[in-house]
Amino acid sequence: MHVLILGGTTEGRRLAAELAGDPALRVTSSLAGRVAEPRLPAGEVRIGGFGGPAGLAAWLRAQHVDALIDATHPFAGTISRNAAEAAAEVHVPLLGLRRPSWVPVDGDDWHPVDSLDAAAAALPALGERVFLTTGRQGLAAFAHLDLWFLARSVDAPEPPLPARTEVLLDRGPFDLDGERAVLREHRIDVLVTKDSGGAATAPKLEAARELGLPVVVVRRPQPPAGVPTAPDVAAAVAWLDARRG
Repeated sequence: MHVLILGGTTEGRRLAAELAGDPALRVTSSLAGRVAEPRLPAGEVRIGGFGGPAGLAAWLRAQHVDALIDATHPFAGTISRNAAEAAAEVHVPLLGLRRPSWVPVDGDDWHPVDSLDAAAAALPALGERVFLTTGRQGLAAFAHLDLWFLARSVDAPEPPLPARTEVLLDRGPFDLDGERAVLREHRIDVLVTKDSGGAATAPKLEAARELGLPVVVVRRPQPPAGVPTAPDVAAAVAWLDARRG
C-alpha cells in the first residue's frame, strides 16, 4: 500500500516515522521545498511542487498511491485545495491531519483577524515594538508601517520588509524561558502570530500572557469541504488502518 504524506510539519514527520517501519506500506513524504534545509522525515522523500492539482493527480496515478494524507501547515491553503481536487479526480482516499487551533484562556488579550493585511491594520493601536512570528512569507503586508519589528523565521525573509526590522533566524520548538527572554530583551509590546496550533510554538502565547501583551492572531483559512480530518498522528494511523481493512 502506497501512502503519500504531504508534509513539512512536525505531525507529518511523526506520521512518516510511525508508518515507515511497516513492511506492508510504502511511505513517501512530499515537501514543498520552501525551507533551505528541511528536517527530512523517515521513508522516501520528494521535494518540490507537483504543478497544481492536475500534476498531483498525474503523480498519484503514476505512483499508484492508495491513500493521501495532507499533513501540511494549517495555512498551506493552496496545496490543501489541490490535494482535495486531485484526490477526487483519481478516487484516492484523502485525510487532513490538522493539529487543533489554539484556544485563548483567562489572561489572554487576543485580537483575532482574518489576514495579514488585517493584522497590519490592527497594530498601530496596540503597540510600537512588534514580535512578528508569521514566517518569512507575507512580510510585505507590514512594510508600510512605521513601527519596529522583530521578525522570526527559519530562513531569511526577502524584501519588501518594514523599514525598521531586525531578523531573528531560529527554528522551533521554543520553550517558555526562551520566549520570555526574547520579549523582554527586545522590549516587545505586541505579538503577531498565525493560529498554527500545536506545542512547538505555543510558549510565546504563554509568555505574552504573563507580560500582559496583546496578541494579534491570524485565523486559519477554511479547509476544503468534505475532507475528513484527524487531530493527531494516532487518529491518522487509525484512519489508514481502516482503509486497509
